[in-house]
Amino acid sequence: MELIYAAMLLHRAKKDINEENVKKVMQAIGIQKTDAEVKALVAALNGVDIDKAIKEAATVAVAAAPAAGHAPAAAAEKKQDEKKSEEATAAGLSALFG
Repeated sequence: MELIYAAMLLHRAKKDINEENVKKVMQAIGIQKTDAEVKALVAALNGVDIDKAIKEAATVAVAAAPAAGHAPAAAAEKKQDEKKSEEATAAGLSALFG
């Protein structure tokens, strides 16, 4: 996770995201990562449009937020449906045993 933050800091500072710069950021915050971890991060971000990725992630988060806001309403609706089902079952049983 720290490596991603380092890459984001470098991107924000308009610095190249390369092994040397990532290592400098990690040293500055006192966290040690292996050369393999740093190389993997740099390789994974090679050719990635970070600004576009951030915008897409923000769009997904905004789209998911309204759905989460409707969860309580959906739960209340489900309870009402369950109550109606229980009432119908009770009415059916009373008809049988009248």
